[in-house]
Amino acid sequence: MMPYYWTPTTQQQQMPQVPPQVIPGARQPGREQSFIENIFRLNRGKPGTFHFSFEHAVEPGKNTKIVRGVVEAAGRDHVILRELKSNHRFLFPMIYFDFAEYDEEMAYFNQNP
Repeated sequence: MMPYYWTPTTQQQQMPQVPPQVIPGARQPGREQSFIENIFRLNRGKPGTFHFSFEHAVEPGKNTKIVRGVVEAAGRDHVILRELKSNHRFLFPMIYFDFAEYDEEMAYFNQNP
């Protein structure tokens, strides 16, 4: 019977080394995935217009927010925007993000395989 804890006297079996397989469409090491937060990071500091909508607004007709600004930071579930005219900062959960419009060409990932 094998103990449930490791002791120096326990022999560990060596698993054979198998070279990694390349799976078509799978994420390759060092290659960024094109999630929205990664695209925001690529375009950090570029001016744009960001649209958000909220399902449960407190006041009727107040279920959208448009921010004219730049992305300061982006995470998996949020984005931090700085409004251009007032330097006011917003933290928005990504679930409310609708779309973005940039004033200049957007940076995007290399599309070559």
